Order: sequence, then structure tokens, then C-alpha cells
Amino acid sequence: MATGLVIGVTSAPAQLRVTAWNVSNYSSGRVADFQTATYGVFEDRKMAPDLFLGQEFISQGGVNNFLTILNTAAGSPGDWAAAPFVDGPDTDSACFYRTSKLDFLAATIISTGGTAPSPPRNTMRYDVRLKGYTADSAVLACYSVHEKSGDTGSDIARRLVESQRIRDNAETLNPAWHFLLGGDLNVQQASQSPYRELVGSQPNDNGRFFDPINSPGDWNNNPDWRIVHTQDPIGAGGMDDRHDQILVCARLIDGDGFDYLGNATIPYSTTTWNDPNHSYRSWGNDGTSFNTTLTVTGNTMVGAVIAQALINAAAGQGHLPVFCDLRVPPKVTSATSIDFGQVLQNSIAQQGLTVTNDGNVALWTAPGIADLSYSLTASAGFAAPGGSFVEAAGGAGNDHLIMMATDTIGVKSGTVTIASNAPDEPSRVVTLHGEVIASCDAGDSNCDGTRNTGDIVPFVGLLLDPSATLCSACAGDMNGDGVRDGADIQAFVNSLLGGQ
Repeated sequence: MATGLVIGVTSAPAQLRVTAWNVSNYSSGRVADFQTATYGVFEDRKMAPDLFLGQEFISQGGVNNFLTILNTAAGSPGDWAAAPFVDGPDTDSACFYRTSKLDFLAATIISTGGTAPSPPRNTMRYDVRLKGYTADSAVLACYSVHEKSGDTGSDIARRLVESQRIRDNAETLNPAWHFLLGGDLNVQQASQSPYRELVGSQPNDNGRFFDPINSPGDWNNNPDWRIVHTQDPIGAGGMDDRHDQILVCARLIDGDGFDYLGNATIPYSTTTWNDPNHSYRSWGNDGTSFNTTLTVTGNTMVGAVIAQALINAAAGQGHLPVFCDLRVPPKVTSATSIDFGQVLQNSIAQQGLTVTNDGNVALWTAPGIADLSYSLTASAGFAAPGGSFVEAAGGAGNDHLIMMATDTIGVKSGTVTIASNAPDEPSRVVTLHGEVIASCDAGDSNCDGTRNTGDIVPFVGLLLDPSATLCSACAGDMNGDGVRDGADIQAFVNSLLGGQ
């Protein structure tokens, strides 16, 4: 779980923001209200999602109209696209995504709607991949849900069928993928069987969902949960239910890489909407609207203008959107090779290796990218620092000294492996090469490893021809002044006679 505190929702959110919103039988209109609710700014806060899971769209025309709303709103980046729309029974789901942050992969009907006992509506899954990533673990499968409303036994039974189909489908996903669910669950209590089917432990838990704000309860008409209520901002009953939720898979709350920005072990605050432990928000609900319409004047979360737009967008009987932020995985980069060059036997041979978290700060911002966690392992003949290391995105990188053994002469080659939590390159290999040469002995003019009369002729040759090829860098330079001349003769003679 992420343990750091979450900074309040700002007008320039980092990371990937996912929104779920039942838009109340949408086909057209409400343009200014949806634009203000989505991109309006109050005290440096706005919703500004990157992925939008919508429910209650009437037709392809409605999806097209809403896409135009997103792309033409003041403050919008204008890079929104819509996933393929499936016009099924009743109202339908739609998915919108920002093309600068996500690549769309597929839309799948995982539960077909119809008459009882079937679910009333299709349940859709939309698969996207984080922009700039290639690994399977950068894929996010998103279930858009609008389960059967009502609290009769038959209503709950139909919701249970929907939940079972979602859970069964999630069990079949690529285990490297991440997944979440967003939408209108129409549940009143966490104890209801459709909800337990989604979040409860089962023999095979691969498809299990979790509440990122860890807030199970009897939400219906209960003031203890007023801050997470989403329904109804304008209807006669007022704000009294947590119908709309985002649920996530276990790997999105494990505290590593691609992850929920918040601490899923801590229940959401029951006293303030601005919980620093969570990025999850019921947008517009500042906790002052229990059993009444959404507070407009004095709304401390969104202000009066956005609050009124949310009410208008609900069209007389609707929902508030919910959103949460996801931190994207790190990327790893370093040099691909290190050359130690020629080094003397038994000398110290070391070269620097800088390991950097190369996540795209311009796209995700530094706080929106997970820390790079890694370790180093060197092959035989080389050494790297042990232990575990961490590097935040946007930093200069961590510097490490890589060592080459010099106890034996010859050409050396090997690798150092960077094992990390970067999904695109969990095992980055850096090649190493160098050559260990004999220690330099000025008196050994022919570099055969001994000083004897065999060195006389090469030494004289070096004196007579300064351009002669050297067998070692110091051969013949007995006094170490960088010049081979008469000043070296006496020292050379002494070296043959054992005088030095």
C-alpha cells in the first residue's frame, strides 16, 4: 500500500485519473453543465479525468455528443477519443480516454443484458494500455457497470448474476494485467450478496475486487457515510446512498509500480472530504448534504458554480461522479555498456554506472510515477554494490561504482544486471569489458616480465629513436620524467646490477 500522504486534488492532477459517472439517460444537451462539472476549477481543484467510464448513454449519437463536450470544454486538452459503443438493451456504457495518456486495445461485452433473470443491461470491459509502455502489466482492464436497481429479492438476484459474470471474467484475465470496476452498483449495503461476490475472498482470488477506501458498511440513509454518498444530488430523497463506486484489483493496492494513489488499509475519513490518505473523491460532496440536495452555496469541495453544474447534469434524478488517481509504473535507464580500458594488474579498476527512473515526467509529472526499486548483480570477475536501491522519477539518478578484478592479466568481459520493478525492462543488462595488462616496469624494456641483459638492446633503441614503439607506457623511462634520454642510463644500469 502507498503510505505517503496524498496532496489535495489540484487543477493539474498528476498520474492517471479514472472517473466513473452515471450521466442520467444522456443523448444530448447539458453541455455547459457537464463541461463545468468536468473542467471547472475551484481553489485549484478540478476533476479533469484521463479515463471516463460512463453509464446511461442512450445511443451512438449521445456518445458522439459527449465526446464533443469533453474535447471543447475550456481547460480540456482536446485529446479525447471514445471506445466503440455497443447499443444494447436499456441504456448503455461508454468509455472515453485521453489519447496522449492511453492506447485503446479492445471493448468486450462480458455480460449480455435482457429480461429477467438476466441483467437488464450489457456490462462492458474496456482494455487500455498506458502510453509509452509495452508490458502486459501496463494494461488496465476497466469494467463499466450499471447493475439492476431496487432492493427486492429479484432485484438483488439480478445484481448477483451481473457480479458473478464480472468476477468470472476477471478471473480469466492475463495475470500480468491490472483491472478495476467503475460505475453504478445500486447497492445499499456492503453485506448484499452482489457486492460480496465482487469483493469477497473465494478459492481463486485472481478476479477479486477491493474497495480502495476500505469503507464497507450499511451506506443507505446512514449519516456516518455521508461523505462518500453519490446519490441523489437533486432528487426528493437527497444525498443518501453510495451507489457509485470504483473498485480495484489487488495489484493496484500492493504499493508497487502501477498503483492506487492512497493507502487502501486506512478507511476513508468520516469527518472530512479532503482525506489526505486518499485520492478517491465523490466529486462535489463536501459532507454537508445528507438527506438533502447537494449543497451549492458554501460547498467547500467544489464551490457554488461547479456544485450547481453537478445538480443540473443530474437531470432531476442522478448521481455524482467518483474518481481516483493511479500512479504509473517507473522506467529504468542506464548506460548499455561500460569500458574499463587497459588497467594494470593488481590496480584498482572502477567505473561509474548511473541508474535513472526515466518515467515521462512531462506526461505524468514526477509524483505520478512510482519509484524505481532495483538491485545490481555482476557476473564473475566484476563486482557491483549489494542491497536494494530506490530512485524517484525526475531525479539525476543513483551513481554506483562497478569494479573489475585485476588479479590476472588478459581481456575481461561480463555483465551487470539491473533487476527492477520497471515493467518494460525488469532485467536490464549492461555489458562490461576491459583489459588487465602487466604492471609497468621501466627497467623491463622488452616487457618480458624480467630485468636482464635482454633489455639492453631495446633500451638503447628507445634512446636512439624516441618514436620507437613502446611495449609498455613506462619502458625505458627510468626516472619517470616522461622522456627517454641519457638521464635514464645510470638508473637502467643500476637496475640490471640490482641497484634499484
